[in-house]
Amino acid sequence: MNCNGQTTTPVVRPATQAGRFYEGDPKVLGQEVDSLLARHTPSNPFKNVAALIVPHAGYYFSGNVAASAYMTLHPERRYKRIFLLGPSHQEWLDGASVNTEADYYSTPLGKIRVDRQTCLELTQTDSIFNYRPEAHDREHCLEVQLPFLQRFYTSHSSLNPKEVPPIVPIIISTNDYTKLKRIAEVLKPWFNDENLFIISSDFSHYPSYTDACKVDAKTGEAVASGDVKKFITTIEANARSGIRNLATSACGGFPIITLMLMLDSRYQVKHLLYQNSGDIDDHDPNRVVGYHSFAILRGEGEKDFTLSDEEKRALKEIAYKSIKDSLDGKRIEKFNVQSPKFNEKCGAFVSLHKKGRLRGCIGHFGEDIPLHEVVAEMARSAAFGDPRFEPVTRDELDDLDIEISVLTPMRRIQSLDEFQLHKHGIYIRKGHRSGTFLPQVADEVNWTKEEFVGHCAQDKAGIGWDGWRDAELYVYEAIVF
Repeated sequence: MNCNGQTTTPVVRPATQAGRFYEGDPKVLGQEVDSLLARHTPSNPFKNVAALIVPHAGYYFSGNVAASAYMTLHPERRYKRIFLLGPSHQEWLDGASVNTEADYYSTPLGKIRVDRQTCLELTQTDSIFNYRPEAHDREHCLEVQLPFLQRFYTSHSSLNPKEVPPIVPIIISTNDYTKLKRIAEVLKPWFNDENLFIISSDFSHYPSYTDACKVDAKTGEAVASGDVKKFITTIEANARSGIRNLATSACGGFPIITLMLMLDSRYQVKHLLYQNSGDIDDHDPNRVVGYHSFAILRGEGEKDFTLSDEEKRALKEIAYKSIKDSLDGKRIEKFNVQSPKFNEKCGAFVSLHKKGRLRGCIGHFGEDIPLHEVVAEMARSAAFGDPRFEPVTRDELDDLDIEISVLTPMRRIQSLDEFQLHKHGIYIRKGHRSGTFLPQVADEVNWTKEEFVGHCAQDKAGIGWDGWRDAELYVYEAIVF
């Protein structure tokens, strides 16, 4: 029903790939998917699956590898929604297209509801998300995942009702790392216990069987490391390797990078299965496609992260040197990282004070770059990029007091009962608006818990005093030194 009270016909995205990538007859399709899933019945499925990486070729070639991923899902685990991320094989987007038009996606096995409200929220949060119909109309990479979800929830799940959670279909097509970071930052608050992310990607395209095994082993190792920079470096090295007929080593590389930008040390990337088309059909061993499957598991509880006094001093030295090198006109050097904790992906704020007065404060929430790099970048930004203050001069350098707040990963809460004043920072998100207060703000004001959140909603997020009541709330802690 629309805003005028008129009944509208639901928009259904048709099964454009039925009879091509998978069987078009519903009975035959159901039997085929069930037989593939039955090969991988686990004795101990995971309850903490945060994401899957699965292939999207025809079922004859990649169905076995895809089934190995879906059968890691726990039959009693209910997700609120499933985000489907895949590449575009048809259109260049230089961004992300989320299907805000369709109410349902259809396959021969029936219809799956689209969470249009979430789709619309993504487009309202950042212009990097829009809707390009041509990116979805003929694209197969997301559609081929749907029959697996339908049969898993019908035959292998103990949930009642036995229906697939609503989906959020997203096509990602940009090689701009900055834009991929923006996409990841928008999706990050949704990457929580409520939701499942499914990343659709095949791996090596068209080398010989032997070369595919070698290339895919390197790429698979990079994915399993959870290190996005290692993955990008490996993809680039593969492209320069001169391997004959290697068109790509991961056609879903952009969605994989997006996923990896959302990972931190709580997550374990578990490799499940590798095959290539030559393992299924050796008709042409000089031209094959590779398939990996991975399950990304979320650790229990919040990340246990502490810093020693020596590590705190070292981070302050990094911040100071970053500002000094900028004043001296030196090229920013890579710091000699002594502590493995400095490679942890954490958010951080750097505050500068001069004679007790704030002189600059800039922070980064994302858990997408190593801690030592965040501190160096935020120190420079606080000194020279805070629009509230003039840039720091050389004469002021030795009078600056540097305060660093290292942030633990955000955790969504459902009630203020879970929020602890003075211990937790609050992050409020409603549509495209958001705001935060660091934990130490509570030490500077005499507010109650409700006043703390109300001021954040009103003064920082701009959604009104009571706007937090129907917004998404997240908490985090800060190590301040």
